[in-house]
Amino acid sequence: MSSDRWGRVDETGTVYVRTADGEKVVGSWQAGSPEEALAYFERKYEGLVVEIGLLERRIKTTDLSAKDALTAIEHLRSQVEEHHAVGDLDALRARLDQLVALVETRREERKAAKAKQSEEARTAKEALVAEAEELAASEQWRSAGERLRALVDTWKGLPRLDRKTDDELWHRFSHARSAFSKRRKAHFASLDAQREEARKAKEKLVAEAEALSGSTDWGATAARYRELMNEWKAAGRAQREAEDELWSRFRGAQDVFFQARGEVFAERDAEQQQNLALKEELAAEAEKLLPVTDLKAARAAFRSVNERWEAIGHVPRDARPKIEARMHAVERAIQEAEEAEWRRTNPEARARAAGLTGQLQAAVDKLQEQVDKARAAGNQAKADKLAKELEGRKALLDQALKGLEEFGG
Repeated sequence: MSSDRWGRVDETGTVYVRTADGEKVVGSWQAGSPEEALAYFERKYEGLVVEIGLLERRIKTTDLSAKDALTAIEHLRSQVEEHHAVGDLDALRARLDQLVALVETRREERKAAKAKQSEEARTAKEALVAEAEELAASEQWRSAGERLRALVDTWKGLPRLDRKTDDELWHRFSHARSAFSKRRKAHFASLDAQREEARKAKEKLVAEAEALSGSTDWGATAARYRELMNEWKAAGRAQREAEDELWSRFRGAQDVFFQARGEVFAERDAEQQQNLALKEELAAEAEKLLPVTDLKAARAAFRSVNERWEAIGHVPRDARPKIEARMHAVERAIQEAEEAEWRRTNPEARARAAGLTGQLQAAVDKLQEQVDKARAAGNQAKADKLAKELEGRKALLDQALKGLEEFGG
């Protein structure tokens, strides 16, 4: 016979293991000494210890699913329950029970994490849908289109929800994109139609401009070219390539005519130089009106300058843009001053300010009367309270009167 803390071998070679429930037969050993029998079954026990340790590590350090973990635990538990090893089997059962508890805890944690992830994904997708629906009404075709494409990429990176919710949100998201695409397509189709009409109109203008390029009827032809330019601007833009090509021909035809006219009018260069000197004096006179401090006077003075300007003939072509730009700068400044004056003297705003001032004045008068009555009645506490309220209303009235002064009274 042989025995140790966890097992023994009787005289018949039967091997036993000691457990909390008493001794259990492990097996029969006839091939060697009892010590060898215990050593053999103790090695089997150590093997179970190693397997349980490995499973513990897998459960704690990997994403092993709960189902697979429980299957592995039950497999090891069946080996422990078969009592084919000598060692502290009760300790192994306890470790397996702890693993079951750990797996259940992990399962609940994963369930909670999955629910949280799902909720976050739902919130994120709802935000994407809301933004897509807002963009569906945009007319910023390029930026909105790029943003919608970015939203699709973001959507693809989010986890799927339950089928019903995910399908509903995707339907709204897809519908918003489709609505935007339809509107954009309709917009550009309309734009293409407009550009095609502009192309046809400008081709006619170019044809006439080219036909006029050889004319020597300088005045009438120049006037017609000015009309053609106005018609060109009113026609709108054609497709880019067509626009550039037509404009080149249009300007080329005008240049041919005006160059020929310029050669004929070469003798007038001296006059045009004199005109330039006169217009430079007028531009300097106009520039002295800036900054605008008296709008009415500035407007009248500029009108006078402009009338004299218009009475002066042509200036050399290469000098025209610069001298005209100086006059345009003064004109723009006066227009801006007029707009500022209009905003300042806006009748509706003035009426609102006057109305508010009147209301506050009436309130101040009424409170003053109540204060006087309270004091006359000897009710000083009420008089003091009303006096404080009166001070506040007077402060508001002062502010309103200052605002009304800004409107000129």
